[in-house]
Amino acid sequence: MKFSPALQSLIDALRVLPGVGPKSAQRMSLHLLERDRDGAATLAHALEDAVQRIGHCRRCRNFTELELCELCIDGKRDAATVCVVETPGDVLAIEHSGSFRGLYFVLMGHLSPIDGIGPADIGLDLFQERVVEDGIAEVILATNPTVEGEATAYYLTEMLLPLGVSVSRIAHGVPLGGELEFVDGSTLAHALTGRRPVNPL
Repeated sequence: MKFSPALQSLIDALRVLPGVGPKSAQRMSLHLLERDRDGAATLAHALEDAVQRIGHCRRCRNFTELELCELCIDGKRDAATVCVVETPGDVLAIEHSGSFRGLYFVLMGHLSPIDGIGPADIGLDLFQERVVEDGIAEVILATNPTVEGEATAYYLTEMLLPLGVSVSRIAHGVPLGGELEFVDGSTLAHALTGRRPVNPL
C-alpha cells in the first residue's frame, strides 16, 4: 500500500528519532492522525518553537535560550572546576546525582576521525581558550567509556596538561560501553567521587 505524500513525509520525519524504525514511525503517524490531532498540533508547535528558540550557551555549549545558561550564571557553582561531557543529557544525569557543584563544557559529540569529526568540531579550541582565560584549576573528564570517548579523553589530557591544569577522569562505576545519560544517579555520584588523576605517559 502506498501512503499519501503528506503521510509518507510524516513517517519519514519521525524516523529521524533514535530507535524509531519504519514500523514504529508508521504506528506513531497513524496514531496521531487517527486519535490525537490536537496532540499532533501541540507537538508540531513545540518542535518548531524549540528549534527557533534554543541555541547553545556561549560559555559551556549546553542548550539554552539565553546567551549564558542558568548553570554558568549561578554564582554558587565552583567556577574553577569544569566537567567535560559529550551531551546535554550527560549534564542532566550528573546534575540529578547531586554530587557535582562545578561548571560544565559540553562537547556535543566526541572525536571520530572516521566520521570526519575533529577537535574543532567538538569545540576543543574554545575550551582551551576558556581554560586559560578563566583560570580553571581542575578539569574532570566525563566522556563516555567507549572507544571514541576514551580517545577524546586522551586528546583532552594531552591538550590540558601543558597548561598546568589538574586533569582527572571519572571512575568507571559507569559500565564500559555505557552512556552517562542512562546511568543511575548513585552510580554517577560514586564515579565522580572516585575520579582519578590522569598521568601523562
